[in-house]
Amino acid sequence: MSGRGAPSAHRIAGALVEECGRTYAEEAGIRLKNTPQPLYQLLVLSLLLSARIRASVAVAAARALFGHGMGTPRRMVDATWQQRVDALGEGHYRRYDERTATQLGEGAQLVLDTWRGDLRRLREEADGDRGRLIRGLRRVPGIGPAGADIFVREV
Repeated sequence: MSGRGAPSAHRIAGALVEECGRTYAEEAGIRLKNTPQPLYQLLVLSLLLSARIRASVAVAAARALFGHGMGTPRRMVDATWQQRVDALGEGHYRRYDERTATQLGEGAQLVLDTWRGDLRRLREEADGDRGRLIRGLRRVPGIGPAGADIFVREV
């Protein structure tokens, strides 16, 4: 749709959310804003949602991780692998919990090392190029095409 009188994408999205409910980020307790923590939390949620597992389980696992203080890359790295596995299990994310716990630790370290814990730096590197942004996101262990698309759609 384009031209005069056509509804804006923002109005369409707002109508869909009103009709269909909340976004996954909202369900996971993520209040998206232009700061490092919610962007990292969205990355974690995107990783969890991209696995072959029910969305409600991925959201519950994200809430459990964040509830146990693993809502920043530094706190994710500082948590033990077993603490990550246990939090994922608390959210009933059991099928892929061990592999995912490893990916979360490695991904958090990459975010710290590459973007100093701030995914806004990735956006700056991409300089408005969606393809570059997606390629940067896909460097994170566990983030494939689906996870990158989920992240980009939410922001």
